[in-house]
Amino acid sequence: MTVDSIFRIASMTKPITSVAVMQLVESGRVKLDEPAATYLPELSHVQVLEGFDASTGKAKLRPPKTIPTVRQLLSHTSGFAYEFFDPELHGYVATGAVPSLFQGDDGGFLKAPLLFDPGSRWEYGISTDWLGKLVEKVSGQTLEGYFRQHIFQPLGMTDTFFDVSPEKQARVVAVHQRQEDGSFLELSAEPFKPVRFFSGGGGLYSTASDYLKFARMLLDGGKLGNKRILQSATVDQMSRNQIGDLMLVELRSSVPQFAKDSSRIPGSLDKFGLGFGINTKPVEGGRSRGSLAWAGIYNTFFWIDPPRKTCAVIMMQILPFSDDAAISVVEHFERAVYANPADIVASGGRSN
Repeated sequence: MTVDSIFRIASMTKPITSVAVMQLVESGRVKLDEPAATYLPELSHVQVLEGFDASTGKAKLRPPKTIPTVRQLLSHTSGFAYEFFDPELHGYVATGAVPSLFQGDDGGFLKAPLLFDPGSRWEYGISTDWLGKLVEKVSGQTLEGYFRQHIFQPLGMTDTFFDVSPEKQARVVAVHQRQEDGSFLELSAEPFKPVRFFSGGGGLYSTASDYLKFARMLLDGGKLGNKRILQSATVDQMSRNQIGDLMLVELRSSVPQFAKDSSRIPGSLDKFGLGFGINTKPVEGGRSRGSLAWAGIYNTFFWIDPPRKTCAVIMMQILPFSDDAAISVVEHFERAVYANPADIVASGGRSN
């Protein structure tokens, strides 16, 4: 590990995609409560999976009561799920009705149905991949091109990208898989090849210092130094509970080598804003009430604590997600960050 090591940040891509969407909202090109099908007509044909016929095993599908809105995609109340966190969708994918998320990189998994009517519950899933397509459709740019022009270049995030250039590939951290005996096995590195589908839900590589620039921008109300990429009122809106009385649900994994069953993200997250989980109660010895956070499947984590003017990023590259040791590292790191509040104030309110 070096300070410029490059990590697969997986679902920590989602907050970046969410910021891109909110930039389009600010410019008037996207409306939060508009059906997403207004921008992506293919969503007008989405169906809800209502289980399987007991006698034939055939999937039962019906039209949703409403088409998911942009806000519901941002807050994961759209009805879309992940196959490895939802047994019903896992069964549907197993029939061959839609491609698996793990097969190919052409975005074929976006053909998956909803699991419930939009707005009726919270479930983590492929919503942000749809938002990535929305950014591309509305902006006329690839997601990579949009991110680079509107987020990465202004913030000086020179080591964040979908495609790792040949001269930087040696800095990419190897992934290790936890074995049954508790040891780690380094996974064989797959050769780098040009990305065909820019996944707004999980396709980016980044460094800890680059992602910290992104987190500091949000901590400072949408700007880093003299570069503003969002209005402070927009960041405030993203940071508020957007799911009402709904609660975040426990993530139960059907692929234990990829994500541990009963996966959790440290920080007591119980609500969701527009792109982030939110904790409505303070963490003992740690972050404040109203902090924002999310994570990536390879055990990368961040949180942003506006009341304490603190943000933090910690990167690992191991599977499964929510590995006990990885969670312990994050929780010890968080307690260390807050161990001496005077040190945080002296450093200008930032923790790295």
